[in-house]
Amino acid sequence: MEVSLISFTLLRQCVPGPLSPIGYSTTASRPNRALSGDVALSIHGVFLKALRSLGTEEQIAKWDPLCKNNQIIATYAQTELGHGTFLQGLETEATYDAATQEFVIHSPTLTATKWWPGDLGRSATHALVQAQLICSGARRGMHAFIVPIRSLQDHTPLPGITVGDIGPKMDFDQMDNGFLQLNHVRVPRENMLSRFAQVLPDGTYVKLGTAQSNYLPMVVVRVELLLGEILPLLQKACVIAMRYSVIRRQSQLQPSDQEAKVLDYQTQQQKLFPQLAISYAFHFLAVSLLEFFQRSYSAILNRDFSILPELHALSTGMKAMMSDFCTQGAEMCRRACGGHGYSKLSGLPSLVTKVSASCTYEGENTVLYLQVARFLVKNYLQTQMSPGSAPQRSLPPSVAYLAAPVLARCPAQRAADFLCPELYTTAWAHVAARLIKDSVHHLQTLTQSGADQHEAWNQTTVIHLQAAKAHCYYVTVKGFAEALEKLENEPAIQQVLKRLCDLHAIHGILTNSGDFLHDSFLSGAQVDMARTAYLDLLCLIRKDAILLTDAFDFTDQCLNSALGCYDGNVYERLFQWAQKSPTNTQVVGWNYKLRKKAENRQRTLPMRNI
Repeated sequence: MEVSLISFTLLRQCVPGPLSPIGYSTTASRPNRALSGDVALSIHGVFLKALRSLGTEEQIAKWDPLCKNNQIIATYAQTELGHGTFLQGLETEATYDAATQEFVIHSPTLTATKWWPGDLGRSATHALVQAQLICSGARRGMHAFIVPIRSLQDHTPLPGITVGDIGPKMDFDQMDNGFLQLNHVRVPRENMLSRFAQVLPDGTYVKLGTAQSNYLPMVVVRVELLLGEILPLLQKACVIAMRYSVIRRQSQLQPSDQEAKVLDYQTQQQKLFPQLAISYAFHFLAVSLLEFFQRSYSAILNRDFSILPELHALSTGMKAMMSDFCTQGAEMCRRACGGHGYSKLSGLPSLVTKVSASCTYEGENTVLYLQVARFLVKNYLQTQMSPGSAPQRSLPPSVAYLAAPVLARCPAQRAADFLCPELYTTAWAHVAARLIKDSVHHLQTLTQSGADQHEAWNQTTVIHLQAAKAHCYYVTVKGFAEALEKLENEPAIQQVLKRLCDLHAIHGILTNSGDFLHDSFLSGAQVDMARTAYLDLLCLIRKDAILLTDAFDFTDQCLNSALGCYDGNVYERLFQWAQKSPTNTQVVGWNYKLRKKAENRQRTLPMRNI
C-alpha cells in the first residue's frame, strides 16, 4: 500500500471518547467492532441505558445486576406496528389497578403490537415496554414498564404474551427483531420506572420531571449510536474504496504512460474525498456531542432539565444528518469501486444496507429534522422579542449565531480566502440563519392570514426541513474548525486535517450554492473562486488519502472485504474467495444429470408447430 509522509499519531484523533456516564466504555464495543457489527443481544444494552436513565436507584439496584450477569435477557419495546417516531401516538396501555397495586399492560388493537424490537423474536425474557399510563381515570402519557415475557425455566411465552419474529429484512439477519402483543398482562407497581414520575399505592400520580424526560433514553441511545454504529459504516466504506482505488488501474493520463491508478483521476477524488472529509467532521462532532452529553447527564438525572432541549435538538439533528450522509457516502464509495463494488465479496453492499437502516431506526430522519426545526423556530422567535416584552434569556450555544450581527456579503476576493475557517463558518451561519428566518416568516404569514397553527406548520414543513439541514451542516463545520484549534501543538496533523475541514465546508457550499446566491451573500464569481479552492484541495488531500483512512484502524477481519485488505492483494483475494462459493464446491455431476433428465423428458413431449 501507499505510504504518506504525515505522522501516524493521526490515529490518536480517531479514538472515541472516554467512559460513558451510563456505564459503557469504548472497550464494550470492541467485540462489536471486531465482528463488523454482526452480533446479537445488542438491545440488551439499550434496556440498560433506559433503566439507568428512567429508573430509581432502588430499581437500578434490582435489575442492573440481573442484566449484567445475564440472568435475564432484556429488550426495549417502544415502536409499534402502527406508530414509530410519534411517541404520543403509542397505543399500548398500562392501567393501574389500585386494588392489587398492579399495572395491567394491554395491546388494545392490532396496530398496538410492538414491532421491530431487537432480540425480541426468540431471545428476550423481559421487555421494557413503553405504554400510555392510565391511573385514577386519567391518561398520563408515555411511561416505561418492565414486563416479563418468557419463562426463566423453559423460555416459553408467559400467559397473555404473544411473541415472535417479524421476518426477513434488508440486513441485520443476526438480529431477531420481533413482535409483542400483551393481553391484560399484570406487573407489580414497582415495575414502572419511576425516576421522573411515580404512581402511589392509592393511584395518585406524582410528576417529578417534564413530559420530555421520558424521552431521555432515546437521547442516550442516539448520542452513542453516532460513534458506535453509524459512523464506522461510512469509515469502513472509505477505507475499502480508497485502498481499492490505489490498486485498480484504468486507462492512461498520458498516451505513453502505463494505466493510471484510479485515485489519481480528479473525478474519483471528487467521489471519495468528500466522504473522507465528512467522516472526520462527523467524528469530531460526535466526540464533542458525547462530551456535552456527559457533562449534562448527571444534572438531568437530578431533575435539572434546562439543558435538555438543546441536547435533544443536537442528538436528533446529528443522528438524522449523520445517517443521511453516511448512507449516501457509503453508496458513493460502492459506486466508486465500479463493478467489483457490486460484489458482496467487496463488503460494500452489506455496509450500504446496514447504514440505510439507520435512517429509520431510533427515529425517522424527516421527523427528527422537524424536531430540530421546532427548536430553531422557538429560539429565533426569542431573538425577535423586544427587551420589555418578556424576560430575556441567552440562547443555547449551538444557536447563538441567530443573535449575531448579520453579515450581508461574503468578503472573499480570491480563491484562497475560502480556505479560512472563520470565513466559511460565518458563511454557513449566515445561510442557516436566513433559512430559519424565512421558515418563520412563512409560518407567521400563514397564521396571520387565519390558518390554524398546526395547519400552518404542515404547510411550511419543507421550508423548515431545509433550514434544519442547513443548521446541522453549520454545526458540523463549526465543530470541525474548533477541533482544529486544539491541534496547535501538532502543526503537521493540523495542516492535513484542515484540508479536510476546508473541503467539507466548501463542498457543502458548492452543493447548496443556490442558498448562498439567493440573497447575494455570494456572487457568481465567488462561487467560481470556491470551486477553484475546492479542486486545488483534491490534489493536496491525494497525498495523504491512504493514511487518513488507515487511521480509522480497522483490521482486515473487521472490514471483511476482498477489495480493502491492507496488503493490497485485491485480485488474488477476489479469485480465492470466489472459489469458496458453494456453487464451486459442489459435485460437478449434478448439472449433467439434470440436463440429461430434461433432454429425456423433451423427447417424450409431442411435437408442436413453432
